[in-house]
Formats: sequence, structure tokens, C-alpha cells
Amino acid sequence: AAIASAFAVAPAPAQDAAPTIADPMALPAEPMRLADHALVLDLARAGTRLVAVGERGQVLLSDDGQDWRQSTGVPVRSNLTAVSAVGASVWAVGHDGTILHSADAGETWQVQRRDPWAPATDDAAHDPRQGVPLLDVLFTDASTGYAVGAYSLLLTTRDGGQTWTGGRINVVGGGETLINGKPALINDASPVTVVDRAQVDDALPDDDSGDTFSAEELRIGEEADPHLNAIARTGSGAFVIVAERGAIFRSRDGGANWERSQLPYDGSMFGVIGYDGDHVLAFGLRGHVFESRDLGTSWVDVPTGTELSLMGGAALADGGAIVVGANGTVLHRAGASDPLVLSTHTAGGAIAGVLPLADGRELVVAGENGLSRYQPK
Repeated sequence: AAIASAFAVAPAPAQDAAPTIADPMALPAEPMRLADHALVLDLARAGTRLVAVGERGQVLLSDDGQDWRQSTGVPVRSNLTAVSAVGASVWAVGHDGTILHSADAGETWQVQRRDPWAPATDDAAHDPRQGVPLLDVLFTDASTGYAVGAYSLLLTTRDGGQTWTGGRINVVGGGETLINGKPALINDASPVTVVDRAQVDDALPDDDSGDTFSAEELRIGEEADPHLNAIARTGSGAFVIVAERGAIFRSRDGGANWERSQLPYDGSMFGVIGYDGDHVLAFGLRGHVFESRDLGTSWVDVPTGTELSLMGGAALADGGAIVVGANGTVLHRAGASDPLVLSTHTAGGAIAGVLPLADGRELVVAGENGLSRYQPK
């Protein structure tokens, strides 16, 4: 998974040109039998309706989380990775730099942005972010939204998605790497290689062979442009983005500028939840969950009882959380002072997204086996 210069991303027209054979993903999504059992990657609540997105442009709609129907108005076949809603307005993002918008809770959709890869005609002008997937989207109101993706791509809109601008995330102060609020020790011979690993896990088996590797052998360079995996907003109005190789970005000025920091762990984080104040919960590779109450200046390692990767999550009242992941993993915390309780959704396979139903006790989960309801123990 997985350069130093910033690239402006020109706003795309509100709607794509006519589909061409050269861009088959620009064709409308096809009806799929048993679409609710296919790969689904995220879901959101649009008013009283649930909207789920997944492979090949599939969008599924439900009023109860039990019975689902496929939206017939999706104009692309690109995989859709994330969805965000404000009232009946819904935005979905995905591969080929796709951003879709629905003004009617998912019934019909329009393309706001597409940026499929094409061979570069001028190496000097080549943008490495052209064609990369978008991995998460967050709207704070009907006008203001953020989309994040591979190679540190951050896009912003102030007009409901009619125009999207951005490029490489704007890191202030040269992007100094911090671990628990303190500058990390940097190897002078390789100024982007973090060498202080005192707070990082002991080396774990790297594959199924049973071999283990020393911390020295596992040491890797810090990514200059890590993939941005997820974005959340806290009650204070600040933003946090989690990325690969333990990178964290935070902003207190509405996303205009970002400070880069580092978790006390080198693994990628795949999701983040924002709570009141500056309280955040990040989760990801090998069952790791980290919690901060100061927007990532310091972190606490939260025990999970699993080494399976965690890929989706949702906030509950009073600092509670639901976090889901590989092999049907479900972690449930009733409140901020409670431990994470591990259970397994036997029908879930790998779970990528979760949404509590109105009663707060039952969940809708989305993943490789589609959509289902589940009640944690």
C-alpha cells in the first residue's frame, strides 16, 4: 500500500461525457441478483433510510436494515468504497477517483467527479494521484465535504460537491513526525526513517511460515505520501485522518492545514471515530485500537483480544463504540469507561462497515458476504 510536490486537482464537470469502450467503468451499474449478498464496503443513514455501497457501483437501499433493494440509477461501475449523508443528500466515493451524489436518499445519482487513470503524455506533468481510489468521504453539512484517498490525496468541496479542489494533503511545519507528542528520533543518514521503536510492538511473525523478524529487520521508511484511509470530525470541530504505517494527520482550521503525527505503532489504521471534545478512537491492522482525548497528542493502546485486522466502526452514546473486521470480528464497548468485548458474527466473513439501528442494540454489518443484521453479546 502505498511526492513531495503538491498537485492541484482541477474540478471535474458535474457529469461525465458519454461512456466509451475505453472506460468501461463509466457504464451504468448493472442489476445484480442477490446484490445484498455481494461485496458491500460501507453504509450510512440518509434520514430514515439506510444506504450501502460496494463493488461495481452497487448501491443498496433499505428502510429497516433487513430488506434491501438495489438502486437502479447509478451511472458508473467503479467499486464504491465509502458513503456519507446529510439528510436526504448522499455522497459515495470509490475507484477511478469517483464521487457520486444523490439528492433523494439514493434513488438517483449524478457523477460529480471521475478521474480514471490514463497513460501520461508528458512525464514532467504526470500527477501520481491521477486515477487513484478515494477511500473515505465525510460531509459536515450539505455544503462542506472532504474525500481522502491513495497517495495522500485530499479533496474538499464548499458547494455540495459541484466543485472539488485539492491534491496532496497540506502539511504545515514540514510534517515533523511525533510519537505521543514528542519528536521521533530520525536517522541522519535517512531523514525519513523513524528509528525509535521503544513504544512499538515486539516483532511478530511476518507470514504463515512461523519465522519471526527483529525490529531492525522490520524497520521501514516512513511514507512521504501515505494512503489516507479514513477521516473523522470531533466535537471540537477538529479533523483527524488516519493513514498507512501509523501516520496520523490532524487539523483545527477546517482542513486548510494539517499536522502530521505518528501512532506508537507502525501498522496502518483503517478507520477512526470522532467523539465529543478532542476524543478519537483509531483502529486497524492486527487488531490494534488506539484512543486519544487530545486529538492525537498522546495515545492509549486499547486491548482488543484479537490480532485480526479491524476495518470499520461506528460511535455509540457516551463514548461507546462498535468496531468490526476480519473473520466476522465484532468489538462492542457500551461506554467510554468500558472494555471492548469481542464476539464473532458467524455469517459475516470479513466485515468492512457497521451501522447501529435505531434501538442501539442491533447492528447492520456490511462486508464480503453482503449485508446482515447482528446483535452483539
